[in-house]
Amino acid sequence: MAEAVLFDLDGTLIDSEPVWAAANTALVRARGAEVTDELLRSLSGLDATLAMRRIHQQYGWAGLDVHADVAWVQRRVRESYARGVHWLPGARSLLAAVRAAGLRVALVTSTYRELVEYVLAEAGPDAFDAVVCGDDGHRPKPDAAPYLAAMDALGLGPARCVAVEDSAVGVASAHVAGCAVLNVAPMMRSDLAHTWAPSLFYVGVAELRAALGDRSALSYIPPLDTAPAPSGSAAFGVVPVHV
Repeated sequence: MAEAVLFDLDGTLIDSEPVWAAANTALVRARGAEVTDELLRSLSGLDATLAMRRIHQQYGWAGLDVHADVAWVQRRVRESYARGVHWLPGARSLLAAVRAAGLRVALVTSTYRELVEYVLAEAGPDAFDAVVCGDDGHRPKPDAAPYLAAMDALGLGPARCVAVEDSAVGVASAHVAGCAVLNVAPMMRSDLAHTWAPSLFYVGVAELRAALGDRSALSYIPPLDTAPAPSGSAAFGVVPVHV
């Protein structure tokens, strides 16, 4: 029976969190305010409109146009993506390994399609069997709708799908949809995941299939020996589980 891996994008496959943080920070500073790390962390996993509404609420920007500010921030992100997309350690090799193993692959992201197209152009036309974006008309993460849409496009049920997510918002979305969930983060952030790892650098097809096979308890894919540390984390010094 077919199996599938459903990948989140921002913070999971690409190192885009700093890009979004810089764009949101620029907007806040343009209005004479300072952004906090706590606020930026709270935006992780949210679609652009929900994130902007949270920013407006934080600063009391009543009456200002949320959608205009979303467009402003996305223009800054688009300019960065046009200069190149930065893939996280292990992301591209894992995508290739999953495809070579005959698994189906979907991208399930809160990012709007205009920006996702930059990633798809670099990943190649055959990288994903289905792509679900934040502006496709469904309810956003943490609602289950994005993952349900991806599984519907693949023609598979949740028992055959493992989701790979970095944020608590994304993990909740995949969990409610019934998927097995691999949480990728330097430190575990969600007890709704079935397994977790500090980076995709340490994950292979065997680990993804293991998550599908045993959802009974949370497990950890441990670092091993010596290898480059993943972006944005402490130096774990490990050997990758796939090449």
